Amino acid sequence: MKTTKRLEAALIKLYNAYHNNKLNPEDCTACAVGNILDNHDSWKHLSNQHGSLELSYVGRVHQNLGRKFNGYTPQEILQIEKVFLDACGFKTPLCHYNKKPENPNANEVLFNGLAAVVDLLCALDNIPNVMDYSKLFEQENGEPIYHVETFLAEV
Repeated sequence: MKTTKRLEAALIKLYNAYHNNKLNPEDCTACAVGNILDNHDSWKHLSNQHGSLELSYVGRVHQNLGRKFNGYTPQEILQIEKVFLDACGFKTPLCHYNKKPENPNANEVLFNGLAAVVDLLCALDNIPNVMDYSKLFEQENGEPIYHVETFLAEV
């Protein structure tokens, strides 16, 4: 499957962060966007509230100038972070009294967030979700339509 450079780079960074225990939804340098943006926190100035889709003045300036950060516009960055936080079980925008998961660093919580982000990243680039293996379970007359070897060769 052909992917864009930005998608491939983001997937590699997120994969490594997840498997190296460097994915943390409560740390702006280690969350989904923090990892995509090379563990920098300067992106947090694109919005006044963490997990909000509303660009701050700084965010609007960058958006209107057509700036991109590792291939992503400020608005896309906010979308990615909101999807990640929501899928991890946080109520967004983040606030100390809003709901949050009991264990935000649990593997299941992080995987849910990661899966939602991958789905969004693929949608932003008009590419089928690279994590969608549902076709492997499709059947016709009780027989599988796709076989693992054939399906993986397409990916």
